[in-house]
Amino acid sequence: MTEAASHPIVDEEEAGGEPVRRIPDIISLVKDSYAELRPAERRVADVVLDNVKYAVDASNAALAQRAGVSEPTVTRFCRAIGCEGVRDFKLKLAQSLVVGALYLDTSPAREGDTGLPFWNAVFGEARRALREAERQLDPGELEKAAELIARARQVTVFGLGGSSSALAQETQHRLFRYGISTSAQCDPYLMRMTASTLKPGDLVIAISATGRTREVIEAVELAKHYRANAVCVTAPDTDLARACDVRLTAAVPEYPDTLKPTASRYAFLAMIDLLAVASAYKLGGPARETVRRIKYNAQIHRTGKEMEPLGD
Repeated sequence: MTEAASHPIVDEEEAGGEPVRRIPDIISLVKDSYAELRPAERRVADVVLDNVKYAVDASNAALAQRAGVSEPTVTRFCRAIGCEGVRDFKLKLAQSLVVGALYLDTSPAREGDTGLPFWNAVFGEARRALREAERQLDPGELEKAAELIARARQVTVFGLGGSSSALAQETQHRLFRYGISTSAQCDPYLMRMTASTLKPGDLVIAISATGRTREVIEAVELAKHYRANAVCVTAPDTDLARACDVRLTAAVPEYPDTLKPTASRYAFLAMIDLLAVASAYKLGGPARETVRRIKYNAQIHRTGKEMEPLGD
């Protein structure tokens, strides 16, 4: 039925060009094939999707008994979704657990006072992330980073992926208003190209929630090869942290609700705000004058109050 399951996807490993076998997402194949299965095969699918770990560990006979079908039906189900047989299906199913059973859990989160199950998860985790950032951030490292920004000929910010790309853009928006020449790069090739243009006195700010994003680390190493300085906003004790001159780090464990946005971005956003303000204080008068000019031209463009957000 589905050719993708029986033939693992072959991709190219960027580092050495060696082919890498990508095992297909068998759980998605079961769900996508569900409507095309026979009624008895659907009962097997129901058992698998209800408890994937059980389906991996159970014998063919136990799986058939729980689904209320015969053992040959289990085999037909496996072949119907594109596997060679029960053994091949279970190997692929075990691989699907690499992301953990947490992402297969459909039970709702505990409801808060509002009656909404996600209310406390979002507000509570945001508060916790900010507390962790305040507790873990080293003020001395913040001062060093601000000094590098204030002295930099130009600043480029690297961030890859959903949260880090947005944070890189946010860093650019925070810094340029103080008169700091800043650009954000969120494409891996542009990161390498930009890193190749840097010179002594230039600065890279690298942002990564995990500190393991290879493309960001390599771009930082390339920038340092050309004697640019590097500051990171990332998790502690990571490859990215070790690659940089100044480290702004915080570890923020995630709340076990897979539908909730990542809380660590609140911590990183607070660190970016601190970094921007610290840099502005280092620059002093020139930063204030640049902000005044921006506010003046924004204010005459549209009416508003003096203490409204700068730039809306």
